[in-house]
Amino acid sequence: MTTDSGKQRPYSAEAYDFLREALEQARQSTPDGGHVSGAELLESLRRLGAERYGPLAALVFREWGVKSGGDFGNVVYDLIEQGKLQQRDEDSIEDFMGGPPYTEVFEERYFQSGGGRKIARNANTP
Repeated sequence: MTTDSGKQRPYSAEAYDFLREALEQARQSTPDGGHVSGAELLESLRRLGAERYGPLAALVFREWGVKSGGDFGNVVYDLIEQGKLQQRDEDSIEDFMGGPPYTEVFEERYFQSGGGRKIARNANTP
């Protein structure tokens, strides 16, 4: 994807759209509907990803070029650079680093929680 500033980014337009949607949901859950921290946005991204894509969320995100919370942080800071989001002094790209890999967040937790059901095989079926 090429940004408004002409820079090439490894993230698809869908990643930007999804982030904006998750940001709006996170803002709606704040008392004043205003600023959202990096941790709050990451939680909103996780929640929306699980709701929309279930255990395939990590795969969908990878298709968009997003492999970690740090990648979503790069999308946020790209939007800040473009003037589409605002940054507070206490905000940092580091707020998006260090979370668990998305395969763990979506796939492993989904199956550990019983979301994936085993299909019983008929004894006569090979």
